[in-house]
Amino acid sequence: MPVPWFLLSLALGRNPVVLSLERVVGPQDTARCSPGLSCHLWDGDVLCLPGSLVSAPGPVLVPTRLQTELVLRCHEETDCDLCVRVAVHLAVQGYWEDPEDEEKFRRAADPELEEPRNASLQAHIVLSFQAYPTAHCVLLEVQVPAALVQPGQSVGSVVFDCFEAALGAEVQIWSYTQPRYQKELNLTQQLPDCRGLEVQDNIQSCWALPWLNVSADGEDVRLVLDVSEEQRFGLSLYWNQVQGPIKPWWHSNLTGPQNITLNHTDLVPCLCIQVWPLEPDSVRTSICPFREDPRAHRNLWRAARLQLLPPRSWRLDAPCSLPAEATLCWQPLDGGPCLSLVPPLPRENVTVNKVLEFPLLKGHPNVCVQVSTWEKLQLQECLWADSLGPRKDDMLLVETRGPQDNGSLCALEPSGCTPLLSRASTRAARLGEQLLQDVQSGQCLQLWDNDLGALWACPMDKYIHQRWALVWLACLLLAAVLFLLLLLKMNRVKGWLRLLKENIRAGAAARSRAALLLYSADDASFERLVGALASALCQLPLRVAVDLWSRRDLSAQGALAWFHAQRRQTLQEGGLVVLLFSPGAVALCREWLQDATSAPRAHDPHDAFAASLSCVLPDFLQGRAPGRYVGAYFDKLLPADAVPALFRSVPVFSLPSQLPDFLGTLQGPAAPRPRRLAERAEQVSRALQPALDSCFRPPGAPGTGHGMGPEAGDRT
Repeated sequence: MPVPWFLLSLALGRNPVVLSLERVVGPQDTARCSPGLSCHLWDGDVLCLPGSLVSAPGPVLVPTRLQTELVLRCHEETDCDLCVRVAVHLAVQGYWEDPEDEEKFRRAADPELEEPRNASLQAHIVLSFQAYPTAHCVLLEVQVPAALVQPGQSVGSVVFDCFEAALGAEVQIWSYTQPRYQKELNLTQQLPDCRGLEVQDNIQSCWALPWLNVSADGEDVRLVLDVSEEQRFGLSLYWNQVQGPIKPWWHSNLTGPQNITLNHTDLVPCLCIQVWPLEPDSVRTSICPFREDPRAHRNLWRAARLQLLPPRSWRLDAPCSLPAEATLCWQPLDGGPCLSLVPPLPRENVTVNKVLEFPLLKGHPNVCVQVSTWEKLQLQECLWADSLGPRKDDMLLVETRGPQDNGSLCALEPSGCTPLLSRASTRAARLGEQLLQDVQSGQCLQLWDNDLGALWACPMDKYIHQRWALVWLACLLLAAVLFLLLLLKMNRVKGWLRLLKENIRAGAAARSRAALLLYSADDASFERLVGALASALCQLPLRVAVDLWSRRDLSAQGALAWFHAQRRQTLQEGGLVVLLFSPGAVALCREWLQDATSAPRAHDPHDAFAASLSCVLPDFLQGRAPGRYVGAYFDKLLPADAVPALFRSVPVFSLPSQLPDFLGTLQGPAAPRPRRLAERAEQVSRALQPALDSCFRPPGAPGTGHGMGPEAGDRT
């Protein structure tokens, strides 16, 4: 059973849940006041122009709080429209400038006077209602008796019935006075759609609305639209990023019911779903179910792109708004962490898809932009990646200015901002006086400047050149001293040269190429043949590893561990793994290839070939074998077409007929000339011939013993 991803909330921001709505009968707008106040609703609309702020001449009546309530304006029992009732709470603000004016106001309202006058405080309250793409304003005249006028005290409220609005719309409400004595109040609300219980039963346009459910489908998301089979409806997926007309990311006209699957990589927090019947003036229902989904937030950062624009601008492109901050940092040439420039430069809140300017006088390739949340750094992009060339080995100096033109300079380093004239053991402290002179002489580039400080980028190339000049001079002096010593001890030098020549030869022999032989121990005669081949290859020279010579290691480590260690060492040294195919080896390979899912049959624990197939076969199947493996078979023991096709991706040689090519491949770049190679192939062929002959003798014939000769020792 799919778990519901969300249940559409009926809460309207700060408003109560919409369960049962009050009904307002009649099309006329009305206004009513709390006891003690009098109010009047002016006929017709008024201009929605707040005007500029003016000073209050004395106590004035101003709105202090807005409160809304949803009601139904009904023409018939089941023909209603959604309407927003607005309550404006009022208070007295300001004081009398002249005490005599206050006294006159109080006397006029005194009920004990013989002829009292109806003194009151009057205000014109404007309510502005906007629901894209329409706007509507009304004017309320409110009077407060003088007896209730106490500066700073609430006097009551006025209620307006009501502003009609579309289902699912986002509405904005403003309230202010004419003339305007303070900043206008404002309130933004998201109205419910047809999923509200009372709304669904009383608004006719909701009766044919497709009902939408969003649920999890493994990693992905499933949209289930429960409508009749013949009903046609529109479905739109869009990014709810800015106000204005919806710009769909995906749109389609469908016939229900429908199950639509969204890939989990397409989810972002502002992805919304809108559905409506394909009828004139139909109501559209919109839901945004992924605002709190962790995967949607991860996808949003993966889709975000930080772009640097010439000359000193940047922009963060993203499908949704991002709660992040942007800072500038300084990236040293050595590739260490990017050093934040906050302070002195401020942090900035990120506005996506908007070009922002660097607060710098000039650009520098070491300056980078970082975008981060309170949790971690998310994005970083540097100026050197675009148009200012590679990073420079410059030192960034931070100048701090005091109130009396007394400033200080420090160098920004990974350990902090190091004062130039300090005794610290950093590069900036050692070169503090020179860097200070560079700033004063104008050799440093000023990146930023204001009343509180400045940033300077000072080149360090000349100091590095001076240091290397001293190093080269010391090397030349040392070389001259050594040359004089060599001239004084010429005889000893000749001895050293002879020793050096011998060491080079020994090193060349030690650096001979490695080869790992893998074979299937079909019988004793084939093992003798493999031993003869390994012994002959050792004379080339080649460093040969074969399990015949490593029985003790095989018993101690196990065949698979021994093979892993030998294979890793051979490939690290640039050697080759040689697969010797025999009837037994071919049978083992086919067994692994044909039934890879079943457990392989038991093998000799010392059989390295059977153990190695679990690692060798993936190399061939994934295309990693060329350059690492070669194959070979003895042409009298196995026909050429018996080698499985999978292993034909590497050279496969027939022995002894293709011995020259086989030896040349094994020795690689160090292989001798063709004539010398042919002579070595002839030597190997002669060494193999007795063992080859023994493979074809009857089992009881002489010379088929199990001895391996002097080569059977442990050579690895």
